[in-house]
Amino acid sequence: MKDIDRLEIKQLKIFQALLRERNVSRVAQQVGLTQQAVSGQLSKLREIFDDRLFVRKSNGLVSTPYAENLGEKVDQLLQGFDQLLKPDSFVPELVEGTYVIASTDYAQQVVLPEVIAKIRQQAPNLKIIIQDLDVDNLSSSLTAGKINLVIAFPDFVPDNYPYKTLFSEYHICVAAKGSPLAKKKLRIHDIADYPQIIASPSRPNFRGSIDTWFEEHGLRRNTVISAPCFSIVPLYLETTETIAFLPSRLLKGTNLISLDVSDSPLSFDVIAAWHSRSSKDALHNWIVNFL
Repeated sequence: MKDIDRLEIKQLKIFQALLRERNVSRVAQQVGLTQQAVSGQLSKLREIFDDRLFVRKSNGLVSTPYAENLGEKVDQLLQGFDQLLKPDSFVPELVEGTYVIASTDYAQQVVLPEVIAKIRQQAPNLKIIIQDLDVDNLSSSLTAGKINLVIAFPDFVPDNYPYKTLFSEYHICVAAKGSPLAKKKLRIHDIADYPQIIASPSRPNFRGSIDTWFEEHGLRRNTVISAPCFSIVPLYLETTETIAFLPSRLLKGTNLISLDVSDSPLSFDVIAAWHSRSSKDALHNWIVNFL
């Protein structure tokens, strides 16, 4: 009885080489083994297939009819094994399914519109879910495969996930066009006590990264409104005598003005992150290339 469980890929490669070369010495050189080792593997193959496979003659080896018939099957098997290590062909037009992106309110306004347009143009059958970033459950959602991609600020993403830095950004101090602070030369000390709005997408509170900047100058800023997203802040600024610090790319398309503040907070990165299991996924890598 043939024992397929004892068959190894290296034995099939040796069989394939013997069928091609008909010479143990040449096969040994090709596969990096001794002639004795090649002969030992041939003995195992004969036992597994219950056939002599090759008969020694004066001019080398002659394959048996069984070996000749087996040769084509072995070629197909080895080609199949080789395909396991090759990436699947990826055709965007044929892609179906659902891809989930968790994103900050900022990235939904600045990053995703252009990316989504490219995806829709080239992969019209792919469905995309865009959801707000849930910082508290982000890691578990990535691990469970509920989220495919995260676009956020580095502080929101655990350090152990692969990521791609998209660009650097910086905050600017903004106000409504009629603000009494317009056209004034300001320092951080001049605005610390002025009523301010904070966008706090991750948690509803009155503290953000800008507070650290004020504290480094020995100041505490006067935050009076905490908004759940960046997109609503311009409306609040237009109806209240307040100021806010917003990422610079959000100023486009608004009726806000940038205040002339001599000091400015440090710049920060915007990143895309994902679970390591997605690193070799063709669809995932195709989408990341748009970022």
